[in-house]
Amino acid sequence: MDYPELSLFIGGEWRKTAETIPVINPADETVVGALPVARTADMDDALDAAAIGLRVWSRTAPRERSAIITRAARLMQDRIDQIAYSNTLEIGKPLGQSRYEVSRGGDIMEWDAGEGQRLYGRVIPGSTGLRNTMLRQPIGTVAGFSTWNFPVATAVRKISAALSAGCSLLLKAPEETPAGAFHIAKALQDAGLPDGVLNLIYGKPAEISGHLIPQEQIRLVAFTGSTEVGRHLTKLAAEHMKPVVMELGGHAPVIVCGDVDPVKVALLGATRKYRNSGQVCTSPTRFYVAEGNFSTFADEFVAKAKATTVGNGFAEGIEMGPLANDRRLDAMTALVEDAVSQGAELCAGGRRIGNKGYFFEPTVLANVPDSAKIMTEEPFGPIAVLNPINSLEDGLAKANHSPFGLAAYGFTNSAANVDQMMRELEVGQLSINTFDTSIPETPFGGVKSSGYGREGGEEGLHNYSIIKNVSYQPVI
Repeated sequence: MDYPELSLFIGGEWRKTAETIPVINPADETVVGALPVARTADMDDALDAAAIGLRVWSRTAPRERSAIITRAARLMQDRIDQIAYSNTLEIGKPLGQSRYEVSRGGDIMEWDAGEGQRLYGRVIPGSTGLRNTMLRQPIGTVAGFSTWNFPVATAVRKISAALSAGCSLLLKAPEETPAGAFHIAKALQDAGLPDGVLNLIYGKPAEISGHLIPQEQIRLVAFTGSTEVGRHLTKLAAEHMKPVVMELGGHAPVIVCGDVDPVKVALLGATRKYRNSGQVCTSPTRFYVAEGNFSTFADEFVAKAKATTVGNGFAEGIEMGPLANDRRLDAMTALVEDAVSQGAELCAGGRRIGNKGYFFEPTVLANVPDSAKIMTEEPFGPIAVLNPINSLEDGLAKANHSPFGLAAYGFTNSAANVDQMMRELEVGQLSINTFDTSIPETPFGGVKSSGYGREGGEEGLHNYSIIKNVSYQPVI
């Protein structure tokens, strides 16, 4: 299979540009493709095309919109081998994980397509003869920004929600991993999506956001990425009175109570920690373990980390691929060195693997002081922190001592403990006795510096609609 020949997608046409950026395979640092860089003229053409697409799509019956999106989702399933190949080539994750991401993306599209048929309003009783009707209507043209760690899934979240609600969309896909959005756009075009409803652009992030967000045509900004960039885009949107959906960083705590099997939880935790090389916003990172079980838990976790097979995602038996780029290597090294300098114990890993490809050892730090940077900065890589706690209250306090509030995990067999975690953990996603955080039917998003707004579930589609109240007196 070949890597796709990337193009911009504007008004139903595929477009090349003179300026390109190389797409790098992080496993061997070879160039696998050329990313077209959108010019201002391309962005303006995309805005014009989206305005035309919106007029058509917003007036298309929800059932017809749903049929097109569902066809596209099934085309993605049919093309799963090609899409997964591109995904592993540019992000490095094991091929099985890439296939799962594509399959899950198709599931999200199908669910959103169905839910788009149920964006109902309601009738509100008024005084005699007065009818009050609340309508949900598409918010308009959306500027979406997807991220590199899940190139298919994060693009799908923006595309399927916006289109299912009847909006048009300009999607700026990531430079490092652009093929996922390309394949989704191709599937939608082949499924019969009207021209201009979806427009796909690539290029220099600051130039694209700086040009698109202030434009009158843009009515919503939807972003997945770092908290730092999210704050910048939110400020820019606020200057122009644009609502935003921000799915930002996380630093997920895991509370392991004394009433569970520490060996079983350690194996589950280490397996999930190193998925996608830890480059997951919900990745479990800060493990707070009951003192009585800490030693057993740590021994098992470290053993699993050391046994994790790292290598090229196309090879058999690989559990963890490379980091996405050389910047992530530098970030991991700096966090480990800072923690060790402040007294943390380096139990496993901590170094780059080899000198070709962006591979980093699965890493475990124990007894890390709160002053270490990794306790408040999201590592977004294969580093786990193991610290003991003397009570559930101690664990809750430590878990909440973070600027982030996206996901948290708790392991216990006590109903009282579950109730206390549900009440007190400051997160948008809480998983008890599992590391699964979301399905297409459930809302996903965070609190505090992890953003606001929700993706997924019926709540996710609500972001892409406006509420209009109509008061009607039939007789004057």
